[in-house]
Amino acid sequence: MAALVTLAGSAAALAQPLAAGRMVDALGSGQDMTAVLMGLAALVLVGAGANALSAYVLGKTAESVVFSARMDLAARFARLRLSAMDRTRPGDLLARMMSDTVLLREVATRSLVDGFVGVLSVVAMLVAMFLLDPLLFTGTAAVFAANLVVLGLLAPKIGRATRQAQEAVGVVGSATEKLLGAFRTIKAFGAEAGQIAVIREAAERARRHGVSAVRWNALIGSAMGFAVPAAVLAVLGLGGARVATGSIELSTLIAFLLYLFYLVGPVEQVMHAVSQLQAGAAAADRLREVSVLEVEPGRAGEDGPGTWDRPASLRFDDVRFRYDDEREPVHRGVSFTVPPGGMTAFVGPSGAGKSTVFALAERFYDPDSGRVLLDGTDLRDWPLDALRGAMGYVEQDAPVLDGTLRDNLLLGTPHAAASEIRDVLVATRLDGLVDGLPSGLDTVVGHRGNRLSGGERQRVAIARALLRKPRLLLLDEVTSQLDAVNELALREAVATAARMTTVLVVAHRLSTVMRADQIVVMDAGRVRAVGTHAELVAGDELYAELAATQFLTAESQGDHARG
Repeated sequence: MAALVTLAGSAAALAQPLAAGRMVDALGSGQDMTAVLMGLAALVLVGAGANALSAYVLGKTAESVVFSARMDLAARFARLRLSAMDRTRPGDLLARMMSDTVLLREVATRSLVDGFVGVLSVVAMLVAMFLLDPLLFTGTAAVFAANLVVLGLLAPKIGRATRQAQEAVGVVGSATEKLLGAFRTIKAFGAEAGQIAVIREAAERARRHGVSAVRWNALIGSAMGFAVPAAVLAVLGLGGARVATGSIELSTLIAFLLYLFYLVGPVEQVMHAVSQLQAGAAAADRLREVSVLEVEPGRAGEDGPGTWDRPASLRFDDVRFRYDDEREPVHRGVSFTVPPGGMTAFVGPSGAGKSTVFALAERFYDPDSGRVLLDGTDLRDWPLDALRGAMGYVEQDAPVLDGTLRDNLLLGTPHAAASEIRDVLVATRLDGLVDGLPSGLDTVVGHRGNRLSGGERQRVAIARALLRKPRLLLLDEVTSQLDAVNELALREAVATAARMTTVLVVAHRLSTVMRADQIVVMDAGRVRAVGTHAELVAGDELYAELAATQFLTAESQGDHARG
């Protein structure tokens, strides 16, 4: 629509020099100029109105393009595999969503229309100029042909410089995200200057490449600025001589000059469109790079093959896995079975692969070989919504999202009843905290929950998982930041949950491990032994050592901290 309206405006502009030529003829012959003047005024008004309408339609369309691109990117980001996120800088993804989409707006709307309409207008005006006087046209065409050669040489440099600038902007975003994400740590270690230096280096690269793009654009503009006066001088010299000899009429020369002046606008449109297309193409390339990042399979479907009114079982069958080809395997043939109901604890030295069990169970990653089965069905045969809907997961660092306490609790269960929320608050000893807050559950917790203590954030994450009433509850070091009173309360809540669901816990505290119905001992990516606390103390040397040193040390450190 915008292209058609713009063409109408260009057609009106194209007719104006002819109307002006007729006005000159009318002046020379003494004819009435009322009709000619009214026609010329009408052409001017039509051209101005068409330009205004085209600008509005294009602006509206441009905003829709940006909206669609950003929503497509957001949907893509949400479905990325963790393996893809591990190789990507979040700040760079943010730059693509916020900055590159703006460049795409230009190439997808104004530049395309301007280029299309500009080319048609230039061709139409050149045809009209040729029909007026082929000799004058030849001189004009030679000047602009030289200009096109300059454009062809400089345009690719604009695209290259723009892409390099956008890549540097992505680095700036990543470095800034790193600074803000670990704000307290960076301040505590006095590392502000180092982080600012990283941002400065990336920003300087963005500035340098941006200046390069501006320089090439300026050269294109200067070439255009040289071409127009050169063409005008050539037409005046040659045309004046032809008028003096009677080869052409003065009105023809005036019409030709008006076409030449009108030609400046469309030519500038085309040249600007070419430079913008180069910049937009660079942005489009960066956006296309996101489309090749690996995403999770489709999440359609609400139901899975499991039975939803009972706890789930979990089995690892000779699972082998590494996070990437450059790292050592984390699992080297892991096999174990977790029966429905009760609590299973995973213990072992750091790096044994305990937390990776949870990552594979949630299907954040797929094993390189072997199988992970929930209720006897391979996880790859479960719809993701159904699979993750059956689980509650509390990570080791217990992330809390920016927003209110209510937002965090209802993250996975937006329709939970008030009574259910109250029950999990009591179970995790958060009821006293909520009752003491002026806004209760509607209290804002701050960026990453920085208005809460470490223990409070951990309990919020646990309450969030319990509110889902999962069939499989995954708890990764959930008592590490709790005091004695809250740890006891949490153990009681977990014990209660274990009577209704299957609980898997990675733990380093003996008090937690001893309560487990089954303990899986892992070492160097393998399952070393499975049994109860008493069986493993008597039958497994590593577990006995851990129970005597690491577990007891963790207990004594916790008691000392609480004291």
